[in-house]
Amino acid sequence: MAKQSIIPFGPQHPVLPEPIHLDLVLEDEVVVEAIPNIGFVHRGLEKLVEIKDFKQYVYVAERVCGICSFGHGLGYCQCVEEIMNIDIPNRAKYLRTLWMEMSRIHSHLLWLGLLADALGFESLFMQSWRLREKVLDLFDLTTGGRIIFSVNQIGGVLKDVDESMLQAIRKTMKELNQELRPITKAFLEDMSVNSRLRGLGYLSKEQAYQAGAVGPFLRASGYDYDSRESGYAAYSDLNFGAITATEGDSYARVKVRLAEIFQSFDLIEQIITKMPTGEIAVPVKGMPKGEAFIRIEQPRGEAIYYVKGNGTKYLDRFRLRTPTTSNIPPMLDLLKGCQLGDVALLILTIDPCISCTER
Repeated sequence: MAKQSIIPFGPQHPVLPEPIHLDLVLEDEVVVEAIPNIGFVHRGLEKLVEIKDFKQYVYVAERVCGICSFGHGLGYCQCVEEIMNIDIPNRAKYLRTLWMEMSRIHSHLLWLGLLADALGFESLFMQSWRLREKVLDLFDLTTGGRIIFSVNQIGGVLKDVDESMLQAIRKTMKELNQELRPITKAFLEDMSVNSRLRGLGYLSKEQAYQAGAVGPFLRASGYDYDSRESGYAAYSDLNFGAITATEGDSYARVKVRLAEIFQSFDLIEQIITKMPTGEIAVPVKGMPKGEAFIRIEQPRGEAIYYVKGNGTKYLDRFRLRTPTTSNIPPMLDLLKGCQLGDVALLILTIDPCISCTER
């Protein structure tokens, strides 16, 4: 019988962009068990509802994570708006959806670059991030920020997007659509990339569901579920469906995320075509009293937001369940039986966001 040993993995690792820590139980080079240790970068952001009023807290919620910042602001605002029975203008719904889909593109391109870097494919890494820069430039144009945007507010949005900006977005999305195709071909057809991805980290549809996987991680195992189909913001007016794959391995997770980028190009075109005119915000009167629980589809998967108000300007509670929180248990299932050399790559395929998880 092989002798077992325990080695620490992380929180600092040259392949991983996030400080995740695991204790790996090994038999020779094979992982028998992975034990997570969460809390390395905990910041106590949820407790700040006690000293920041419900309008100020929009900006704290955005800072839960840089990559997912817009979605966190959106989820928090929708919770408070539900408690206060605020119906925001249609144009604000469309603008929120536009920025949300741009966030999905920039998040997926960032992840593709990191995956290419983990595979040792530096030119593919550079090309993925070169395209991401174009999306960040559009954020800069429309919001004034590249990572933290601060355009969400209770009752709508703070900034409008004029027609020239919308046409600039449309033009850039068409360019990205064309430029991403050779990169897609490299990820899906290159022999060296395929040799590292196909068959690695298999998770069946039943395992994914039972372990609580969300987002592309879940859909890559063939489970048809996307929170956007519930119709929040402007999604009820758009034509789309959940993107799935059946292989359930690392290759399938790449395939789903690439397809979601192209889907986001199409959604943005629909949004610009259907963009309504009118106001971008409504006045907010009174204080939130009650509680609300909503779900939105972040780039990494379904995020759940809970807000409880007591009738004063300070909330009793804000609670957030992030996609990575849900994806860590199925990730541990993937690691059992894998080679030590594949651990970093397998962790990366779930697109972890430890900043969101350890808020």
